[in-house]
Amino acid sequence: MIGPKAVLTSAAGRLAPKVIQSAPGVTTTVVRQALHHAIVGVGPLPAAAAAAEKHLKEHDNDVELAVKHAIDNHVRLAGVGGFATNIGGVVTQAITLPANITGMAIIQCRLVAVIAHLRGYDLTDPRVRNAILLTLLSEEKVGKQIKAKKVPAPPMAIATAPTYDRAIDAIVASEVAQELLSRVTGRGMISMAAKRIPLVGGVVGAGADGWVTYQIGRYASRELLPRHPETP
Repeated sequence: MIGPKAVLTSAAGRLAPKVIQSAPGVTTTVVRQALHHAIVGVGPLPAAAAAAEKHLKEHDNDVELAVKHAIDNHVRLAGVGGFATNIGGVVTQAITLPANITGMAIIQCRLVAVIAHLRGYDLTDPRVRNAILLTLLSEEKVGKQIKAKKVPAPPMAIATAPTYDRAIDAIVASEVAQELLSRVTGRGMISMAAKRIPLVGGVVGAGADGWVTYQIGRYASRELLPRHPETP
């Protein structure tokens, strides 16, 4: 009898060529579009700043409680079947990333943007936007990329840099694009295969997106320290 692991490996192997063919379409433009929609709102998701203010009001202006609630809320969104796919379909085309991957990026960008707003950052500032994107890589990955000199600094340092360096736009967007692609060809490959096999899919993919979203939210809450309104 063929076990679940063998079935997954076989299915993943059949899916690999399709993923590789789609790889050239993964561009930094998609990443920037995901960030834009995360901040200004898309579909049923209001703008990040408005969501942040709502969380703040619901928690009697307690910023840290609002941050915690925002993380919990976005973890739930990440776990809603089909939600990320519907959101991602707004910015995804057939030749780019799968809609569920792009949608998850929007949800995670929005979570970091909400936290940034709550902590006093200006979401229209390109430095802050680069910091939001960079946070999606995870704390561990950011550390590795800094050591490898692929990114110049952690999110907090980029968000609060004395001046805006346009060159960082392409660097950060490229790193995030590669990270999203890895979710398709790496963990995402098995997940995609599992979705073709209903009996196994629930086991393989259970909670994965929610857990990653939680980790990103926790990283953002530690990294993006509070800024006072008068701070430039």
